[in-house]
Amino acid sequence: MTESAGPLTALIRSWIVSRVDSAALAWVDDRTRAVKSGDKKLLFIAFGLVPRKVGKADLALTESEREAAESVRSGWNPSQWSLDQLVRTYFVLNFPVQDVDAYVKTLDLMFSTGEVGELVALYQVLPLLPNPSAHVLRAAEGIRNNIKAVFCAVAQNNPFPSEQFSDDQWNQLILKCLFIGVSLRSVVGVDERANAPLMSMLVDFAHERRAAHRPIPAELWRCVGPYADDRALDDLRITLTSNSPAGQQAAALALSVSPHPLAKSILAAAPDLAAAINAGEFSWRTVAAAEQAL
Repeated sequence: MTESAGPLTALIRSWIVSRVDSAALAWVDDRTRAVKSGDKKLLFIAFGLVPRKVGKADLALTESEREAAESVRSGWNPSQWSLDQLVRTYFVLNFPVQDVDAYVKTLDLMFSTGEVGELVALYQVLPLLPNPSAHVLRAAEGIRNNIKAVFCAVAQNNPFPSEQFSDDQWNQLILKCLFIGVSLRSVVGVDERANAPLMSMLVDFAHERRAAHRPIPAELWRCVGPYADDRALDDLRITLTSNSPAGQQAAALALSVSPHPLAKSILAAAPDLAAAINAGEFSWRTVAAAEQAL
């Protein structure tokens, strides 16, 4: 396990203790001892039984619990998890890691045989596992999954992709988010991992949508602004004067962070939006919320 494994599993157990009855806790502790033996069959059985034994209630972390999660693992935010996902994570983290290859093979078997709920839990646990480079291909497979819940387990509130993905893998994740309607506001590292090839891909995507008379996701421009070229600036100018309030705000935000010498003059043509940005009246979070409300 990693150095943080002790504090991490202790924190997770404290959350479990506060959310289950004595019978469920006794079962969790008994199965944890079995899992620690290293018998993968016992791990598989316990993993599968979790929802029946502890239920699927929302975890509903308090603010102090969320802060504790961040302190024990930077970027980790399980606020949207359910109790069964937490217990499944606890079992995986208690399975001994002695041989990395054998450990990865055990996880591979779990991934290959898991149903949707199990896959979601497994992808969510990736940033908490030791030897992160050993799990990159598995995470990349998750972003190709056609089940939205599984894809979101990799893409949202998960620091693993931003820390471990190549630019190509990262860019595919962002493009798929926009294609299937997954908000970028819960993608960890969305601003830090922006890059010029991604900007070009997103502008191409915007052109395809416009040609097909389909709406362009306003959040798309978030990853365009920092690397906007002349072609992107033309698109931002069009979007700034569109009939979409979310699109107008998104274009303004993108222009406000663009280092391109023409960006400021384009934004100056919309003084109300420029002033609203300076006053903090809207942000990428509010843009995302406005789109989801449509």
